[in-house]
Amino acid sequence: MQVLQMREVAERVLLANSLEEKLLLAPRLGAGVVDDDRGRSFSLPDAPGRPEELKITNKVVRSNFPGVNKLGDDRERGKMLHFLANHEMLAAELMALVLLKFPDAPAEYRRGVYESMREEQMHTLMYLRRMKECGISFGDLPLNDYFWKLVAPMDTPMDFVTRLNLTFEQANLDFSKHYATLFRQVGDHATAKVLEKIYLDEINHVGHGLKWFRKWKKQGETDWNAYRKSLSFPMAPAKAKGMAPFNTEGRQLAGLDQDFIEQLAICEQSRGRTPVVHWYNPNAESHAAAAFTHRSYQPNKIEVALEHDLEMLSLAWCRRDDLSLMRTLPSNAHRAYLKKAGFHLPEVIKVGSLAGRKLGGLRPWAWSPDASDTLKPLAGDVSPALPWQWRGEVPQWWFSKEAGFRLNEMLTSSGEEVGFFCKDLDAAAEAVECLLKRGPVLLKAAYACAGRGHRKVMAGEDFMPWLNKVIKRHGGVAVEPWLERELDFSALYEMREGGEVDFIGMTEMKNDAQGRYQSTKVKPKWATGFNDELSSFLFRDAKINDVYGEEIPLALSTLLKGYIGPVGVDAMVARQADGSLGIRYVIELNVRMTMGRVALEIAKKRMPNKGGQLRILQKNKLAEGELQALYKQVIHNPSFVLNDPERALEFVAVWDQED
Repeated sequence: MQVLQMREVAERVLLANSLEEKLLLAPRLGAGVVDDDRGRSFSLPDAPGRPEELKITNKVVRSNFPGVNKLGDDRERGKMLHFLANHEMLAAELMALVLLKFPDAPAEYRRGVYESMREEQMHTLMYLRRMKECGISFGDLPLNDYFWKLVAPMDTPMDFVTRLNLTFEQANLDFSKHYATLFRQVGDHATAKVLEKIYLDEINHVGHGLKWFRKWKKQGETDWNAYRKSLSFPMAPAKAKGMAPFNTEGRQLAGLDQDFIEQLAICEQSRGRTPVVHWYNPNAESHAAAAFTHRSYQPNKIEVALEHDLEMLSLAWCRRDDLSLMRTLPSNAHRAYLKKAGFHLPEVIKVGSLAGRKLGGLRPWAWSPDASDTLKPLAGDVSPALPWQWRGEVPQWWFSKEAGFRLNEMLTSSGEEVGFFCKDLDAAAEAVECLLKRGPVLLKAAYACAGRGHRKVMAGEDFMPWLNKVIKRHGGVAVEPWLERELDFSALYEMREGGEVDFIGMTEMKNDAQGRYQSTKVKPKWATGFNDELSSFLFRDAKINDVYGEEIPLALSTLLKGYIGPVGVDAMVARQADGSLGIRYVIELNVRMTMGRVALEIAKKRMPNKGGQLRILQKNKLAEGELQALYKQVIHNPSFVLNDPERALEFVAVWDQED
């Protein structure tokens, strides 16, 4: 009997140019194959040997797996099997490469790799047989080099273990089991049997890799931390999950510990689309005010709490493949909670730890000086062909109350008295005295936000010290007549390249008596629930469809030239002295993300046909047990808490879903 060296078998599997030779099963170890002559370390070839019709390409090639309703279609099933056959053959070729590239690896490890290589050959043959029965031949469709490109450049056997065994083969624990079940359900028992056999083998492959991973990793370090550190971009732990339901049982059978499984279950990263980076900077106006007066900005206790507590709001407008920068990462328990609530999470990374990734754009809450400074190191990672580039200094008045006055002046529909925007003390004092003759006056610091920095002035009050302080710190103040509000609402827009302005929708706000933000309500039809008087006034008298759908977008394209990103226009319907209704089309112009947009995006992700309400609550004013009850009942309660109430300093964001 001819005795073969393991090296000879590996060379044939890796380099053979005929499919028959490549997939010819060699004897098992001890039955005609030995590992006595390992040879020298093998240089990495550009690609494995293949017949011409099976050459892999570095072009991005995607195979769309059939939906459940197409699993019975032979042609669609054949396409899926073609894609999977290439993956199995690549796995066999990569295992052959390990044997050739690392001749000094432990003998026991090499024996395990050799047996796994033979099983990958068998998997390929099983797929080819089923594929042929579906009318598809190997090579009918393009083949990509994804596995080869990410695994083959390995420098050590540990690289192979983490990249193939613990990443791509672990992901197949999800896919193979899920699709085996689906094929059983549609009566295709032959394909189901193939997937079930592969599933059991993959459990062993992952287990083999895990055994050696634990031998080679830094002792004392958890499996999860060691695994996470061992991967460099574009490899990432999230790739160890298949595009199928997460299979905890298979991972347990492979020997992965509970901590690893739980960490992986909540781990996310882009699966192909270049991620857009989002960052929540709610104190944008304060940073802009500090820059305007050339002083440093030191946030107070409440402002620190806003940044700390509510940065989870960025998850609302992130897409699943995006990336959210955070000052403090959410706990694993809270991420798991949000996933149970049906909230798809983006990848979450700590500020300052992202570098060298190819990015699809930068999207902070606002392009204030703090955002420019924080995101500048990432500027070169965004392709110049993409719209959401890094921005340096923007016009400071974008963050000032002056922006709303400028927009209002451009509206032909605006006939209501809106007050004055004053940049010096004398002009501001004169404006206050003028308006006080008709009633109370509302003063707003130029860079005030969400009702902070507002003051109501009555006749006879000494407002000059406050006014003087605000002018010095903000460079301006809005002086407006006090209005008895009937309705606060927001119109939301997205500005794109070339000045194009998309109308996104409208939301209803609830503010307190001082104009401080409390909540936002989203409804499938914005005016649902308004009484006849209010509805008639808005749509007939105020002509809001024309103003917010046509006139304001046209004005924004001129006013905010060069801006790309979200815009919100806050407005108000008020009860006038004679009892009639009046409208302020523009209370404020927010050249940034807004709570209204956050609420709208949450509603789209949850139940867009039902709507809901976003509430920002003060933690110390909640009734005992109120929040804990909501937090613990997420599975059966359509409402949920966005940020972790245990870690919150001052604020808790709650989404109340309408039934």
